[in-house]
Amino acid sequence: MPLIGTTEMFKKAYEGHYAIGAFNINNMEIVQGVTQAAAELNSPIILQASAGARKYAKPPYLKHLVEAALEDHDLPIALHLDHGADFETCKDCIDGGFTSVMIDGSKHSFEDNIALTKKVVEYAHAHGVVVEGELGQLAGIEDDVKVAAHEAHYTRPEEVEEFVSRTGVDSLAIAIGTSHGAFKFTPEQCTRNADGVLVPPTLRLDIL
Repeated sequence: MPLIGTTEMFKKAYEGHYAIGAFNINNMEIVQGVTQAAAELNSPIILQASAGARKYAKPPYLKHLVEAALEDHDLPIALHLDHGADFETCKDCIDGGFTSVMIDGSKHSFEDNIALTKKVVEYAHAHGVVVEGELGQLAGIEDDVKVAAHEAHYTRPEEVEEFVSRTGVDSLAIAIGTSHGAFKFTPEQCTRNADGVLVPPTLRLDIL
């Protein structure tokens, strides 16, 4: 089975009422582990490459590792760029065979985010690639994305419809009080599970 985009994958997930795991990869062992587990569960997956992974493993190696996994497992797999910082990075991944890219323009103004995201969408869609955008910023550290607590801001619901309609983006990452990457919580920010263990709030939502 060849690499696929996420459009049909998401459609089936909504209709079947299930979630799709997205896993960041940067070496052979991670690719093998994730795809083997997915194969055992007969589950579609999204394999993501961050800026750090692309620097470390190089995009061609990552793509060929994923293609090797496809030879072992007949699974729906999308190869996704996680937190693309600019048009050039997204274009490089699109040209290199990624089936999905995220353009993270959340650090820019609303209008600049729209302009950047739209530019990526136009290029990606012309090449059959799906695009995820981002509105709002989550506090925390993930790879090259570092957002201090005072810089974080929630996604404004009234901006979502305008952002999606003006950019043509396929899916959207939003900030609703969730956390991102490496983040330290105080005990007061955590809740206790059934075993009495403190659990940090680590949910992140990506929506259509």
